[in-house]
Amino acid sequence: MDLNPRIKLPAEIQKGEVFVIKTLVTHPMENGRRKDADGSLIPRKIINLFTCKFNGQPVFEAKLDTAVSTNPYIEFYAKVAEAGTFAFAWTDDDGTVTMAEQKVTLKG
Repeated sequence: MDLNPRIKLPAEIQKGEVFVIKTLVTHPMENGRRKDADGSLIPRKIINLFTCKFNGQPVFEAKLDTAVSTNPYIEFYAKVAEAGTFAFAWTDDDGTVTMAEQKVTLKG
C-alpha cells in the first residue's frame, strides 16, 4: 500500500526558532472490528507508530491505536540549531515502514 505521505514544514528557519511540522498519510486505518459483506471480520491494519528524527536524533514519536482516524494527520513542533534533514517513518501492523525526508536550511 502506498501511503503517499505529505509533509509541510518551512524550508528555511532561524536557528533556535520553534516551528510547526504537519504530516498526513493516506491509510484506511482498519480497526479490526468491522465486518465485510459476508459478515467476516476485516483484519486490523493500522499505522501503529510514527517517528520523526532530525539528523539521526529523535524529535517526535507517536504510538497509534485503533481509535485514530483514516488518513492520520499529525502536527507537532520542533526547534533545531543547524541545517539538516528530517526523516519521517510510519510503521504499519504488518511491519511495512513508509519513509520520507525533508531538508531544512538556516536563514542568513
